[in-house]
Amino acid sequence: MREAFQRLFETRMEQLLGNQKTDETFMKAEKKLESLNKRSAEVVKIKATGNIIESADDGELQRVNYLAHYQYLIKQKGNLYMEEETEERVAKFFKGSLVGDEEIKQTVHQNHPVEINIREDADWGERLSYAYNRLKAVQYAERWWNTPNPAYKKFENNCTNYISQCLTAGGAPMRGQPNRSNGWWYNHANWSYSWAVAHTLRVYLNQSQVGLRAKEVSSPDQLLLGDVICYDFEGDGRFNHNTIVTGKDAYGMPLVNANTYNSRMRYWSYEDSSAYTPNIKYKFFSIIDG
Repeated sequence: MREAFQRLFETRMEQLLGNQKTDETFMKAEKKLESLNKRSAEVVKIKATGNIIESADDGELQRVNYLAHYQYLIKQKGNLYMEEETEERVAKFFKGSLVGDEEIKQTVHQNHPVEINIREDADWGERLSYAYNRLKAVQYAERWWNTPNPAYKKFENNCTNYISQCLTAGGAPMRGQPNRSNGWWYNHANWSYSWAVAHTLRVYLNQSQVGLRAKEVSSPDQLLLGDVICYDFEGDGRFNHNTIVTGKDAYGMPLVNANTYNSRMRYWSYEDSSAYTPNIKYKFFSIIDG
């Protein structure tokens, strides 16, 4: 079984390198290569590993759920950086031979937008002034991009919860408890909608004038480390994903970390994502020191 699993990853490597045009794996690799070509970048090395999550035998048929971890060493204008991502997959073996391997589809689409109150007053004891420590926000994003922090609840759609944690690590102050429709906050037993819902955090960043505040900028190259990008994949006005800037490429464009589809140092545009559509819209928010 272990030998068959190892052969599976040898096949995955060939697919990721574009040598096999067989399934959705090639389509994913093709999108990534197209995105890299637009940026005058190239993959010089790929490493793929897998950890078995669970397996089940049904006679001669074996089913294995596993977590695939990909590392792409990317070269651009003489500079090198490592992009990483993970995905859950299921493989099927019959008498030790691979008969199926596919991604377990997740979604970055969250609940419908929630109306919130962007209060400009503060409850007693709330801290509203702060200095945003971008380095600490990025360090947190790097530490927890692929491992849930046990100090927080993990959501099925975890992208915004992860971004909120990064902002908190950078020193952004919470406000609005205990009303979930107020402000931006988390207290272990409960949390605001803006803490965990992608569209609602976008609204909060756009409107908040005290506590955690942000300035919308017109282009991604204006963003700094620790800033936030919001994504409306369908272009229907409902934002359904958020990322945090953790690096810059050789042209000064953002590289981002994210959850749900866990990834680090990914190019900001998400053109290589299965969620990408030609109608995609972005919002770029630079965090303001309060």
